[in-house]
Amino acid sequence: METIGKLAMKSAAAYPNKIAVKDERRSLTFHELMQRAFALTAYFAKVGLQKGDRFAVLSSNRLEHIELDVAAAISGVIKVPLNYRLHPKEHEYMLDDADVQLIIGESELIKPIDTVIQALTIGEQYEQVIEQNRGATCTTEIVEEDIFAIMYTSGTTGNPKGVMLSHRNIISGALSLALACETDYDDVIGHVAPLTHGSNFLSHVAWLYGLTQVVFNKFEPEEFVHNLTKEKVTVIFLVPTMVNLMIQHPKFDPKNLSTIKTINMAGSSIAASKLEQALALTGPIFAQTFGQVEAPMCITMMPKRELGDHLESCGRVGPFVDVKIVDAQGTELPAGEVGEIVCKGSLVMKGYWNNEQATNETLRGGWLQTGDLGWKSEAGYVHIVDRKKDVIISGGVNIYPREVEEVLNKHDGVKETCVIGVPDDKWGENVIAYVVPNGTKPVMKEELLQLCLDHMASFKKPKEMYIVDELPKSSYGKILKRELRNQHVEVQS
Repeated sequence: METIGKLAMKSAAAYPNKIAVKDERRSLTFHELMQRAFALTAYFAKVGLQKGDRFAVLSSNRLEHIELDVAAAISGVIKVPLNYRLHPKEHEYMLDDADVQLIIGESELIKPIDTVIQALTIGEQYEQVIEQNRGATCTTEIVEEDIFAIMYTSGTTGNPKGVMLSHRNIISGALSLALACETDYDDVIGHVAPLTHGSNFLSHVAWLYGLTQVVFNKFEPEEFVHNLTKEKVTVIFLVPTMVNLMIQHPKFDPKNLSTIKTINMAGSSIAASKLEQALALTGPIFAQTFGQVEAPMCITMMPKRELGDHLESCGRVGPFVDVKIVDAQGTELPAGEVGEIVCKGSLVMKGYWNNEQATNETLRGGWLQTGDLGWKSEAGYVHIVDRKKDVIISGGVNIYPREVEEVLNKHDGVKETCVIGVPDDKWGENVIAYVVPNGTKPVMKEELLQLCLDHMASFKKPKEMYIVDELPKSSYGKILKRELRNQHVEVQS
């Protein structure tokens, strides 16, 4: 298999004068992009970075992310992307854990970090480095098993872990996404989700075809949809939160998505009722994928043409993994039975950086323990039931929060929901629901409780219901159940 750097160089050779990447500030052709990337590799060498050393990227969405990807791929210096929305203390932990020797990013994001690590600030200093090293070349030998990036997990169950992703992992993901999104040589890839996470996986699809990438720095539903049309974007990655905000915006007009061929939707689950609403408004433009940082994006894939008939499934197994549903002892379960989803293949990470214990716990015999519970149909469609750690045990019975959330989301006035379990002396745990209205119609607790009684067993209905303005979320748009659970317990105690 090729490496990311080789693929990028092939794109530049084939399309030297084509726009490779653009943002609100400027655009670069493939030739210009490669020249700048090679200049950066020369700078890495001058400051003492060798193959296998680490540099961090701390920046909002801008085109520098793309050229730094190429520089990392060519030089073998490992990229450590940092989410700029995190706290400086969180950045400090990751920088120390990965033993980073250089930070490249925006000065206002780097300044609050308490560190002595050398920094290169994007702007005048960064451009001077490129000019001083223009014309440089790099001959470092890179193979597919070399680590391309260390990407940190969200840390929802403790300190974040550094996921080691090789060129092989990244390209397996890119090939999978290309198939899922039905990409071809005429496409334009857009990025509005953070390029430090999910959208970065889609960016590597560009090297397979020599595609233009357009980087947007913020997501504001009305302006965003207008910009998609303006830039003729055809393929883009969105998390379900963004999809919800877009389709529920009062001024949303699906005609403004005229250039969009595929929206790759991933990152978290979306309620079947909200997905059905989106499809009714836009038509079959959503390709759903399921994955995690440890197996980027495409453990399963749901093609656009099938999604409307399988709203509650995350698709069938992707091309670069094997998937099993197993019980607590690791025994594979028959179709229809719920167990943990595990996978193995070229998509799966090499392991966690500097954390052998976590690697051994998560990769058992090469099989990635995803922490997601689900089942597989006879036809091979995978259905995610819930996160293993989020299952509520009340009166000795398992209750899956996602099942309750699916029912609550059927209400036309509901924007999003979150169901959690909280300790109870009698039952072990109680089901608690938080609901955010969308403002289109009143949302009454009595209606929601009746909705639950109409669609599922009474023991699953929420013991308490709270209608709130918003839910706590990560910087990637995921609802933080642990934080909500802690807040609830603190308020009640």
